[in-house]
Amino acid sequence: MVDPASGVDGMRDILIAGERIERIGEAGSLCLPEGEAADGREVRVIEADGLYAAPGLVDTHVHFRDPGAEYKEDIFTGAKAAAAGGVTSVILMANTTPHVDNGETLRYVMEKGKKTGIHVYTCANVTMEMAGDELTDMEELAKGGAVGFTDDGKPLLDSRLVRQAMQEAARLGMPISFHEENPAFIENNGIHAGKAAAHYGIGGSDRQAEIDLVRRDLSIALETGADVVIQHISAKEAVELVRQAKRKSGHIHAEATPHHFSLTEEAAIRFGTLAKMNPPLREETDRRAIVEGLKDGTIDLIATDHAPHSAQEKARPITEAPSGIIGLETSLALGLMYLVETGELTMRELIRRMSENPAKLYGLDAGYVAEGGPADLVLFDAKEEWTPKAFFSKSQNSPFLGQPLRGRVKLTLCKGQVIYGDGE
Repeated sequence: MVDPASGVDGMRDILIAGERIERIGEAGSLCLPEGEAADGREVRVIEADGLYAAPGLVDTHVHFRDPGAEYKEDIFTGAKAAAAGGVTSVILMANTTPHVDNGETLRYVMEKGKKTGIHVYTCANVTMEMAGDELTDMEELAKGGAVGFTDDGKPLLDSRLVRQAMQEAARLGMPISFHEENPAFIENNGIHAGKAAAHYGIGGSDRQAEIDLVRRDLSIALETGADVVIQHISAKEAVELVRQAKRKSGHIHAEATPHHFSLTEEAAIRFGTLAKMNPPLREETDRRAIVEGLKDGTIDLIATDHAPHSAQEKARPITEAPSGIIGLETSLALGLMYLVETGELTMRELIRRMSENPAKLYGLDAGYVAEGGPADLVLFDAKEEWTPKAFFSKSQNSPFLGQPLRGRVKLTLCKGQVIYGDGE
């Protein structure tokens, strides 16, 4: 059992009753026979020898494309992909069609999410229609159940409006997340303005696009005291800006995607549109800076930016194909391979960034394993080698499809129920 919240990292028995954890004991202390217990309850024994048991992963940056683009993904298929990746709680982005800038769409997403086997939460938009010029009624959306705010997919270019949004988020005590790409520095998005762009003979996305808006938004964040999340960080300079800001405030947060800490622009050359994303994969020095940021806590969240697209869309030319890759089913393996096996993070530190920290930021009852706590668990083999042949996601747009990985989810439990495993 690995639980960053309590510091436990050792052999344990875990007894689940209903949707909660009833008892945690030393290994062998809670052994019960399969069948009927003394108090009449049915007992099921899951033998997890050789596996890690950790709190179910919490992914705070996910696109399920529902409503509006269900041909790419819907809430049900997205939840299945999450379960296969050991993710028991997701926070959806609000760039759907219609946008989550109104109570009706918010209710639709939340009600459909309740019908899945996982915990589905959603952010609401910062601006109406993601147009960047009029704030949503953030208070009403918060009352309606939104857990944060973002216009992810689009940068907010109006500094005055950004300040107002942060002030309102701070007043409400809720996180607000920012997609940091200034289009003034981008000729073709999704491909780094470096070796990859030169390979394709195109202008790409310059690192200054991210640096410019990260610098601006961190300055405003320090003024307002809002809990600000710098999304999917990609540039070494942006990592350093976050590091400096975090020394001044505990309200600054940043997320790294598994693809940004495991790949560079070389993947965009090798895999083409399957490795095209916003912001783009950059250079090895950027990847190393992200790893260092994860090590020292500058980057406190690992989130996938799970972004499904159809095969037909990704088959378009490099400048026309949409940006984004799926990531829910490979995130844990990539964390194990590129962070734990390499000695950059301990197992406990990895789980903290994939479960405890995101749950705390959004105030979720998740991210820990304790008596009386939620029976949301992932059981995984940290060493098992596997090659994904197909994903549970409706879309298959990933450079990791068909690539050998290490570290495999064997069983996922949410609310005390097995939602992935048992031969799946």
